[in-house]
Amino acid sequence: MNIQVHLTGLYLLDARRGTCYIFPMLVFLKFGGSLITDKTRPYTPRLDKLDDLTIQIAVALQENKELRLVLGHGSGSFGHQAASEFGTRGGVSGPEAWRGFSEVWYQASALNRLVVEALRSASLAAVTLAPVSAVMSRDGQVATWNLAPLKAALANGLLPVIHGDVVFDEARGGTILSTEDLFAYLACQLHPKRILLAGLEAGVWEDFPTRTRLIREMTPQIFTQQVPVLGGSAGADVTGGMQAKVAGMLRLVEQVPGLEVLIFSGEESGNVRHALQGENPGTRLHC
Repeated sequence: MNIQVHLTGLYLLDARRGTCYIFPMLVFLKFGGSLITDKTRPYTPRLDKLDDLTIQIAVALQENKELRLVLGHGSGSFGHQAASEFGTRGGVSGPEAWRGFSEVWYQASALNRLVVEALRSASLAAVTLAPVSAVMSRDGQVATWNLAPLKAALANGLLPVIHGDVVFDEARGGTILSTEDLFAYLACQLHPKRILLAGLEAGVWEDFPTRTRLIREMTPQIFTQQVPVLGGSAGADVTGGMQAKVAGMLRLVEQVPGLEVLIFSGEESGNVRHALQGENPGTRLHC
């Protein structure tokens, strides 16, 4: 099978059968760590919320057979707790730091197992493609990533799952890449139609933390002219708060033609399903 990427979606060409598979509805969805865990309490998953979110995915995929999804999730009170203790994102050197690298991997993987169990309970054929085994970074940026397994998973109707994870780094020894870091690289390779970031906040607030004026549309020009007070994250978070997230996603929509990003609340039941259906229950980022 020969896999090619075009601006309108992911095309998979099977020369033996003369078949062309077209995925014009490729979407990346992230469950924020603050959504699926209690970030103020170490190693505390929100299992009921996971069940609700995965059922919404199952319904959306059933309603739209053309929809293809890559699911990512943060580490919340699992990986961030260990990462803060050992300073893993800044680099890894020495036996104690490498022990911390292993601990961050273990905790992130433990949460990922809970996510996959919820997906399986919703009858979704999910498979985790752990970044630590496929990604090499260079000074905190993805340098190489073997995407053949992820593309094959999509071609065969599976739901590939990635997550914020430790990776080996050519400059730092080791580091942590967030789901947004991974999505940014994947977006440039696979050209998804949308990136959906489901967290606790309803979107990007103009007056955080008062939360009375929600910004419905955000472009790079608006962000440059009038940067809102976006605030950080409650609980341990080693990969940046809302301001870094918005800035990074706006750079990405400039790089990938036609891409839009939605930042919205996954706390309200139904929002994930609505977002997967093309609605905008939050702040839409675009050029």
